[in-house]
Amino acid sequence: MEIDFVITWVDMDDPKWKADFAAWSGSIDNSRNEVSEARFRDYGFLKYWFRGVEKFAPWVRKIHFVTCGQKPEWLNADHPKLSLVNHSDYIPQHYLPVFNSSLIEIYLHKIPDLAEQFVYFNDDFFIINHLPQERFFTNGVPNDIAAFRYNSGMGLWSKCLKNNIRIINERFDKQEILRRDHEKWFHPSYGKKSRLTRLLKPHNKFVTLITPHNAQPYLKTTFDEVWEYAGDKLTKASENRFRSPEDYTQELFRTWQICRSNFHPYNTYSDTRMFPLVLRSKKAIQAIYDQHYKLICLNDNAHIRHYTEVMRELEKAFQSILPEKSAFEL
Repeated sequence: MEIDFVITWVDMDDPKWKADFAAWSGSIDNSRNEVSEARFRDYGFLKYWFRGVEKFAPWVRKIHFVTCGQKPEWLNADHPKLSLVNHSDYIPQHYLPVFNSSLIEIYLHKIPDLAEQFVYFNDDFFIINHLPQERFFTNGVPNDIAAFRYNSGMGLWSKCLKNNIRIINERFDKQEILRRDHEKWFHPSYGKKSRLTRLLKPHNKFVTLITPHNAQPYLKTTFDEVWEYAGDKLTKASENRFRSPEDYTQELFRTWQICRSNFHPYNTYSDTRMFPLVLRSKKAIQAIYDQHYKLICLNDNAHIRHYTEVMRELEKAFQSILPEKSAFEL
């Protein structure tokens, strides 16, 4: 299997990015999630993402580093596995510049030379222990968990997830899918995660699926299928340069993939953990030292107390497990 990684990144201190952002938005506003500082700021931990890949997932075929034309000064652009991807390389020009991660994500399949099997990372997802190919794909299909969760529909992100599910319910018959893939939807490895799925089994409509906030494996052809079916809706949503309640997210493609039976049942939560730093910074720091998980997400927030101190402690933790420069660093 040839598997690619895709990672998106932004440098909010870049003068051109600042000028574009100001021209379209005005200013950073920490009271609004879609334009808060936490949405765009960089911890300075990106080098540890590359070190983690080199040490713990050296089998990756290629890394597609997606930005609006930016590059960290320390990044070795000549590394044979590295492809620098500008938004303009795969997103139609009339939607640029863009500050909406959802828009950046729905076009991922257009990245030049992207492998059929790829794993998508945000820049706050880190590999901290040895990670075989089989963690992401089994017999060529993504490993994933098919289980429902409660979605209140309140808030911008929840509304976007509702948008996704409307398309899923238009296209797929829930009862038919659950009959066909009963063993996948009620796999014993899910444990308590399948509780709501069992409760809602008689219900005829899909609800939002549980969302592991971490590195996500995809088939490129899944994106092609979704665009073929719902291209008009995705094209309309592409006009949203900033996050909007009218958006569709990468969860649409993930849920479609599951409904098409293009997945192998795997409890992602067994070796993956998301740490909201505003609440669980100490546990996040300890998790890096312990390396109990293979993948972690360090979820930023504009209201983290003692931000500088937390970042300093996270840096120490990363340095303890990944002290050596990678070949991706100059």
